Amino acid sequence: MLCFMYIIGLISGCSSVVQMSELAGKDALLELMFKPYKLAQYTLSRFFTVPHAWLTFGKKRVARLQEERETALQEGDIINLDDTHSAHPYAKKLPFLCWLRDSSSKSYSWCMNLVVLQAVLRNGLEYPLFYRVWRKMSDEETGLTKFDLARQMLLMLRESVTCRLWVAMDRWYLCKDFFVFLQEHSFDWVTKAKRNTALHRKITVPGRRDRYVPVTARQLIQDTYKRLSTSSKKGIFAISVSDIYMKIPYLAEGRKGQLVTKQRFVPLAAVVAMRLKEDEESVDVKEDSPDEPATYKGAYLIISNRHDAPDKALEVYGKRWRIEVFFRAAKQELGFEKCHSTSEAHQHAHMELLFAAETLLAYALWQVNKEKTSDESHTHGEMVRGLFHTRCQVRTRNHKGLKRIYIDFDIEARRFASLISAYWPKNLSMTMWPVHSSIDSHNYRLIS
Repeated sequence: MLCFMYIIGLISGCSSVVQMSELAGKDALLELMFKPYKLAQYTLSRFFTVPHAWLTFGKKRVARLQEERETALQEGDIINLDDTHSAHPYAKKLPFLCWLRDSSSKSYSWCMNLVVLQAVLRNGLEYPLFYRVWRKMSDEETGLTKFDLARQMLLMLRESVTCRLWVAMDRWYLCKDFFVFLQEHSFDWVTKAKRNTALHRKITVPGRRDRYVPVTARQLIQDTYKRLSTSSKKGIFAISVSDIYMKIPYLAEGRKGQLVTKQRFVPLAAVVAMRLKEDEESVDVKEDSPDEPATYKGAYLIISNRHDAPDKALEVYGKRWRIEVFFRAAKQELGFEKCHSTSEAHQHAHMELLFAAETLLAYALWQVNKEKTSDESHTHGEMVRGLFHTRCQVRTRNHKGLKRIYIDFDIEARRFASLISAYWPKNLSMTMWPVHSSIDSHNYRLIS
């Protein structure tokens, strides 16, 4: 019940457990739920500062989503991988904070650096999966890298999902060893090439052995740009470049029977594209930095292991921007950076429950919008302010010897009448996943 109230508090814009406890005394439905417990601020504080199995909580949330056909990941769906900062300037000595530069605000701050996975389904539904906190180590210390954290989360996803999926990622995650890991675990990948990405063009001459000539990503863009810029199409426009290869490491047995790392040429899908969604946002990179994207007059190079489907690779990369939209919505509308607690346990509780709240919002938003035109559809903010902030009047009375609760919604609920009618539960249950098999699955449809 405390987790449920915390989720309602996040959606209601409460920035502290003090405001959440006050909300429980003002909101008609929460007041009725918590009346026997005399809820106070210290009750929430004690609960969320004690370590709980929040990792299991998140894994069960994702596993529960895979049990319904419309929310389950299927062959060809997309997993977005990226990281973001959660500013926390109130307790500089906490071990999970780092002094990092935020490229969007172009300023340094004490913050958590979170590596996040997000699911984007072909039916239009998208929801957050897992997160991990990356800790910056000194030169003398050793710790998990962002690649290690991404591997952990993808292996966790494989516990409940077995189909082949795409992984769309920012250019920062361009790493050959990581590519090998992805393909070994049935993931296809797509990313943007950096200026120092080593590529090769295959040259075939009849009667001679094939040659692989080094070529830079910028050279490929320049060679294609003239054809690209003469197009009059609107939106994203791209041209695929054939016979592009990359050296990928693999383990082989050496002469003395030991394992050695060798390199082999692997074909890539190379697509020169411009007018990407992310081009509208400013990108903060140092001049001549290896992490700078390979670009020429606003055009970029998208690479993927799916050399047989370059058009699909470009389509997948175009949806990578959805994780940036999630970060912005979570920070502006769900209090992503509002947890000022100095307890690491509370920080993990805050993030897991925020992901649960976003899952609920994303599913409701998808249900409301899937049969509407762009002019009629609702935004994420409208869902928060409209459906989940709809006020109600709660009444109780006896009917044939049984006590009943009646809830009267205000006029704003008319906009979401079909959603409320379809998913209002017949039985009230606070469980997110089944406790035993005999429980009717309808009890969980509201949260799933």
